[in-house]
Amino acid sequence: MRYHITIALLLLVAALCVIPVLGQEKYQGGSPQISAYIAGTNEFSPGQDATITVVIQNSGTAAVMFINQGTLPQADLPTTAKLVTVGLSSGGAPINITTGTQTLGDIQSPGITSASFSATITSDANLGSYTLPLTVQYSYLSNSLANQPTSDQVQSVYTPVTVTIPLNITIEPVVQIDVLDAEASGLAVGTEGYINLTIQNTGYQDGTQATVQILQHGASAIIPTDDSVYIGDFPRGGIVTCLYKVAVSSDAQQQTYPVDVEVTYTNSDGNTVTSAIDTVGIPVAAKLSFAVISPPAVITQGSDSMIDVVYQNTGAITANNAEARLSTYGPLSSADTLAYLGDIPPGGNVTAHYAISVASDAAPGTYPLNTEVRYRDALDNSQVSDTFTANVQVNARPPASPLILIVEIFIVAMVIVAAGYYVVVVRKKR
Repeated sequence: MRYHITIALLLLVAALCVIPVLGQEKYQGGSPQISAYIAGTNEFSPGQDATITVVIQNSGTAAVMFINQGTLPQADLPTTAKLVTVGLSSGGAPINITTGTQTLGDIQSPGITSASFSATITSDANLGSYTLPLTVQYSYLSNSLANQPTSDQVQSVYTPVTVTIPLNITIEPVVQIDVLDAEASGLAVGTEGYINLTIQNTGYQDGTQATVQILQHGASAIIPTDDSVYIGDFPRGGIVTCLYKVAVSSDAQQQTYPVDVEVTYTNSDGNTVTSAIDTVGIPVAAKLSFAVISPPAVITQGSDSMIDVVYQNTGAITANNAEARLSTYGPLSSADTLAYLGDIPPGGNVTAHYAISVASDAAPGTYPLNTEVRYRDALDNSQVSDTFTANVQVNARPPASPLILIVEIFIVAMVIVAAGYYVVVVRKKR
């Protein structure tokens, strides 16, 4: 039995010795073949902010494939572009590339990937075609396997490559706008007013059927309520003036806020086109405020008096059709608490008259009375100021002097004498 087992083991070992060792597929020759092109439009206009998307493609093929060459797998194919980086530059074109070099990793063959670059066409760019150089850097497996067909150690040699691929763009004529002047009228926190814009076509295209629009810039506190003005023809170098109604948020601050301006027009090809946006700053004044600048009105216990209160517009816009309200309390009262002030320009003063009654038991002292001003803004919207104070000084009734007492007694005595005389005379006549 042992003899037969030994013979079987010897036969198995002999069979294993004649079976070839299975290796791996390996490649010799070939390299990456890199090409690139711009995806989407390659037509831009002066002053435009653009995103240029570039497609990078690897179409390399291997020359020779070896099978069963050793026991170790091949780490990379010679057609794989390793550690690819791409960078786009202006190459003298009137364009500013703001995105730097990008790392794309490995690109196998066949393989494709893309990279996007942010750019701005200069506002004074001349029309025509331009070439932007795209620089692609990578490495690839370049060693030959012909001299190591059954090696158990792979000697990998990588060769760096830099290739420059030209990409073509075209700068076409368009209507380009420049806001020459922006004037705000009646714009304060929480009000509505006007923006008057002077706009010039600084582009190379004559626009027809043009409409100038203003847009809210992000979360800007200025919100257009009348955002479109039709101007018709807008030739190169032409200047137009447009008036818009806008509202200012009630939670805004006294500062300059941005507004976006654009023009929609028909170009020479009959297509409807919208220009690049021009952003302009619009100043907003603080919420309209008022103050009492007159000294405290003086009244006496137990009297009815007319008091004068001088109001001043301390804001930056005109308060139209203003009227003031005075609130009384306690020992002070008034039958008419409203006073018409009219239009009050910034810094202007107006005097209001109020009839005030004071109780005879009112405690002497200063009484701060609340007051406010209601007015109309530039678009005839009703607005109310914050509440502020008008002071009234109540004085004690002065005591009667001795002379006044003597006069009063004398008068009373004369009345009594006259009454007695009248009674006596009348009785005698009867």
